[in-house]
Amino acid sequence: IDSDYKDWEGYYMQASNDEVKMQETDLFVSDAQVEDLKKRGYNEDVVPKTAEKRNMNAKNYFTLWMGSVHNIPNYTAVGGFLFLGLSPINVMLALIVSSLAVSAFMVFNGRAGSKYGIPFAMHLRSTYGDLGAKLPGFLRGGVAAIAWFGLQNYAGSLALLILISKFWPGFLNIGGDFNFFGIDLPGLITFTIFWAINVLIGLGGGGVLNKFTAILNPLIYIVFGGMAIWAIRVGGGMGNILAYTPSGDSVQGYAPLLAYFIIINSVISVWAAPGASVSDFTQNATSTRDQSIGQTASLLVAYLIFALSSVAILIGGSIHFGVQEWNVLNIVNKWESVPAAALAVVVFLMTTVSTNATGNIIPAAYQLSALFPKSVDYKKGVLIASVISYLIMPWKLMENSASIFAFLNIIGAVLGPVAGVMLAHYYFVKKQKIDIDALYMDFSKDNSQNPYKGINIEAYIATIAALLISVSGQVIPALQMISNLSWLIGAALAFGIYLMLKRGKK
Repeated sequence: IDSDYKDWEGYYMQASNDEVKMQETDLFVSDAQVEDLKKRGYNEDVVPKTAEKRNMNAKNYFTLWMGSVHNIPNYTAVGGFLFLGLSPINVMLALIVSSLAVSAFMVFNGRAGSKYGIPFAMHLRSTYGDLGAKLPGFLRGGVAAIAWFGLQNYAGSLALLILISKFWPGFLNIGGDFNFFGIDLPGLITFTIFWAINVLIGLGGGGVLNKFTAILNPLIYIVFGGMAIWAIRVGGGMGNILAYTPSGDSVQGYAPLLAYFIIINSVISVWAAPGASVSDFTQNATSTRDQSIGQTASLLVAYLIFALSSVAILIGGSIHFGVQEWNVLNIVNKWESVPAAALAVVVFLMTTVSTNATGNIIPAAYQLSALFPKSVDYKKGVLIASVISYLIMPWKLMENSASIFAFLNIIGAVLGPVAGVMLAHYYFVKKQKIDIDALYMDFSKDNSQNPYKGINIEAYIATIAALLISVSGQVIPALQMISNLSWLIGAALAFGIYLMLKRGKK
């Protein structure tokens, strides 16, 4: 490295009077430093972002997560929340409170990325060590992300199938008795089409995603706002919707405070994966301030709209059609207006694409690039992850929904403890300091004194101990409540255990 840039921690971008002054808390590497890191074997997608490549401002972050909130699984989850025993207004308030918890998680865990311009893979290395980072990184990006990418593609293809059948009913009969490992020809065609769309968005990376979300967000306001207005009208008014009480054996009578925590835990669990790897997005931030303001505003506004629209649509639709219907696609499918139903399904498809890109394919590609830095770049990572997601035949996995979702729930439960350790390490052990030069050292050589070499044993102990406790409710019925609060309990336990071990070591 050029001698002028030896002190990585003290290097700041020199701005002229015509340039924008960067926050002094954010550090920016030079082109010379990046070239040196590439000589060490790191590819373009893993090295810290230079100032000119950190081009996501508050507006970009405001639009980033909008589409990820309004998706089919989230609407289905709200249907479940209404059976916890809370009133509809309390469910809406709990969703808004949850958005603040999620935004705090995203902002604080994204601080390392926005300060140093590093991706999730290197943020993880700074916590667990170069060898230790491989397992949690692979579980997040190489297993959970790829599996969810396939499953989200299949779920989206079912909506696409509904859309096509609205205009071409005979499409459902194409292929006759054709069967490809459990899927008929119309299903295989729609899955392949939707899979290809998601792959193209993934190949485009953050730049294409920003343009995509810029188109999507106005549609979200129009479509879901229109759906909510329709539901309020056919449901007899907002007062009638807020007074609605679900019936049946599925209704549970949790204490209000506990029900709030269950909802908060569920919402954070939805964001556990993108929240853990949020540095993949905050590494592109023009400043920490921008990502903090943008993400907070994005999630808060998105959930304000979502809280109103989801509760209104599900309850209003149930009142109108005379049946408790918690699958929003079934409600849309019952509409007599084909254009209205088609528009709603298209927006649902677009939100699925947005969710898949931000939460699955982009993190998977970055993680594969980090695992094989000399042979796999970002685009190769997208292609590899996409092909694997197709080959696992997610329609077959969904035939045995109990086992696949139990598997994915365990993967998700891992991410609570991982997040707890990452936050404790960055803020309380390292005091928000990362030695970039040491972090990107050539670990194939003898660097025994490097703090990032090997495995952070305390981090592993805290992660595994918290994981075992957080998933215990899935196998021990008496501890079922722990499963209901698995992310919160796992993150808190890992946070506390890790700090205790580190302080005890001193």
